[in-house]
Amino acid sequence: MKKTAVVYWSGTGNTEAMAGFVAEGMRTAGAETSVFPVSGFSAKMMDDYDAVAFGCPSMGSEQLEDSEFEPVFDECRSKLSGKKIGLFGSYGWGDGEWMRNWEEECKADGAVLVKAPVICNEAPDGEAEAACRELGKALAV
Repeated sequence: MKKTAVVYWSGTGNTEAMAGFVAEGMRTAGAETSVFPVSGFSAKMMDDYDAVAFGCPSMGSEQLEDSEFEPVFDECRSKLSGKKIGLFGSYGWGDGEWMRNWEEECKADGAVLVKAPVICNEAPDGEAEAACRELGKALAV
């Protein structure tokens, strides 16, 4: 059985809801799944999981949340090479530039992105919920 993790930061609850749908997809596909708010995760834990989904909303001028999420993610970057990962998050403005930049950084670090990142405007709708579940399933296989 694959060991998977969902690591997220959420300010309004939208990205937290997405994390739940990603975890649901992982479990449906048969993976052992742990869900962590970013404050409960560290780079040393990366080796414990076969695949990791990271979730963070767009903040400020389309960037990752910089006081809690980004420092932890930056520590994890050295562990991304060859690791199966998925990205997700919500936004309230802009066009998703933060996610495109994040995806490119992960690819440059050697991460294996199993699917295109999932983004949604504000709260996840039915389409975003389904995309999150599919992301979770892809990480679990």
